[in-house]
Amino acid sequence: MSPALPAAPAAQALEERAIRPSEFRAACAEEVERGARFCGGYASAASGALEWTALFAAGAVTTALRTPAVAGEVPSIVGLVGAAGWDEREAHDLYGLGFAGHEPLRPLVEHPAAPADWTVPVIGEDPYDVAVGPIHAGVIESGHFRFHVVGERILLIDPRLFYKHRGLERAAEGADPGEGMAFAARACGACAVANSVAYAGACEAALGLVVDPEARRARTVLLELERLYNHLNDVSAICAGVGFAPGTMAFAALKERAMRLNRELTGHRFLFGTVTLGGSAVEIDGAAAERARAVLRDLAADTALAWRELRFAASVQARLGGVGQLTPEDAIRLGAVGPAARACGLRVDTRTASPALAYPASFEPALPPEPTGDVAARLEMRGLELPVTLELLDSFLGEPLSPAPAGKSVEGTPERTSPQFVSEGVPATGARTRRGVARVESPRGETVCAVELLDGRLARLHLRTASYANWPALAHSATDNLLPDFPLINKSFELCYACVDR
Repeated sequence: MSPALPAAPAAQALEERAIRPSEFRAACAEEVERGARFCGGYASAASGALEWTALFAAGAVTTALRTPAVAGEVPSIVGLVGAAGWDEREAHDLYGLGFAGHEPLRPLVEHPAAPADWTVPVIGEDPYDVAVGPIHAGVIESGHFRFHVVGERILLIDPRLFYKHRGLERAAEGADPGEGMAFAARACGACAVANSVAYAGACEAALGLVVDPEARRARTVLLELERLYNHLNDVSAICAGVGFAPGTMAFAALKERAMRLNRELTGHRFLFGTVTLGGSAVEIDGAAAERARAVLRDLAADTALAWRELRFAASVQARLGGVGQLTPEDAIRLGAVGPAARACGLRVDTRTASPALAYPASFEPALPPEPTGDVAARLEMRGLELPVTLELLDSFLGEPLSPAPAGKSVEGTPERTSPQFVSEGVPATGARTRRGVARVESPRGETVCAVELLDGRLARLHLRTASYANWPALAHSATDNLLPDFPLINKSFELCYACVDR
């Protein structure tokens, strides 16, 4: 039987504050000091004037600190929150927003031809550069890595992504919130559910809607189905990274079985089209649910057997320890999330603060016995989370799933309008703007979606995925490692390029 759910759950709470530019950095410092975690920043001109919003997460509460761009510039917080580096660089490239104190403000989305314009300078006679990509031998998205190397040891990596930047966020502007779902879902195939649930949650928060327990359960099932096949794929990829073909093929075959179950339950291997705004379109009758549970039980048994073989393959295990290590301090500084953060011993898992989903209140994230933050620990995280996901799916499929109607407005919910700026010559803005933010635990970690609705239509969509959050941590974890080990380190994070090239 499925766990009992409250009839009218509260969504993740959003606390908005309009901050004067002169007080913005101090306000962000207060959030950090009280233990809040930076979870994204974005520029917007939805209200007619260019603004910058920094998001901080603490439990189920997201605080949005919003400040106007005076003369096209706002204070930088990279000296306070290193994880904001990419967010500020992206806003500069896409919106022309300046960040006082961020020097040098190197391009991220833009691709200048001269390496000196976008790479970190390395001085000395011994270092040399190795350029890899953007075209790779495997069937993967485009990404360029500029390795600064001495001998075979990596001093520094400058990653360059955004080769297929599709402008999905800008394309969504002006769309009806229901129509906007397609833009979030198509940002990435492997994260389609997480992106869709995050988008739906953000819109529902802006509109004051609450979904019923059936939709909450359906979304949770979909998220765990997505986590299942992604984790199986990640283990297969790590095996490929060390040349262990038996493990590569065994876990690839398990992933295929999981994706066939996706298709049987929802009609799509990647679970596209399964999340709707305000409700759920998923329908799984009793017979289908029981068949799915039987498939999952067989999959659990075979996964446990394959995992045991992998753990006792000494030649594999010898290649993993101490490679691509990320310390807890660096993980916090760079804003790592998901299995990459938990492999360092950080108890960061948005499933523990998702009241609009169906995770039990007793849910606790798994942590490796030895959180060494290396490839071995990141592999161990998948092995620990797979049984948890399979158990959750078995529990939630104990009853049929029926399509859920659109959510209802919470009784007494006030019109969500934005706080107004005062003084410093900045006009009041946002009187017709309604904002919403939602955070969802994807297979790679926390994905954040923020929306701004102007007169009921999308004026701004911002999607900050777990891959986006983790790419700087991946690059940092490869420093002081051997160049031939980078493919293994890369596969242990197994981040999406498409999520960044949105």
